Amino acid sequence: MSTKNTSANRSSMENEKRSVLRNKNFYRIIAAAALAMLLLFFFLSKSPDRSISTTAPLLTDSRPDRLIGSWIRPDGGYQLEIRAAQRDGSLEVSYLNPQPINVSRAEWRQEGGNLKVLVVLNDVNYPGSTYTLDYLPDQDQLVGNYFQAVYQENYYVEFMRNE
Repeated sequence: MSTKNTSANRSSMENEKRSVLRNKNFYRIIAAAALAMLLLFFFLSKSPDRSISTTAPLLTDSRPDRLIGSWIRPDGGYQLEIRAAQRDGSLEVSYLNPQPINVSRAEWRQEGGNLKVLVVLNDVNYPGSTYTLDYLPDQDQLVGNYFQAVYQENYYVEFMRNE
């Protein structure tokens, strides 16, 4: 009788193990399906936000002579003097902080009706530092990026016309 009980107990334990394994597999399948549904929902609900424009708006006043003048950065008093804008896209520029800093290249271009300005500095502490700016006629400002070459850092900057 004890052999029958032992074999019955083993059989019962094996059935219990199978049941537990089936339950574990069942829960794993449910968890995997739930994760798949969440991922599917996440990726399908991601649509590009069409309300935010990554390009500057089309401007109406894109004459390069609008760039001519004295510009100042209010955050530090840096001055950009644009004396002339040539037809070939070159600019006659000086940059002061407060002493003159050598400008190795300065140019303008039109892109999509917008005026763009590039000023490359090449002096002590400015080896290749660069301003990449957009002219905003509505605010009469130059805004954009300043790349500080020594520290390899980018900064958002604004220049206001110095009246």
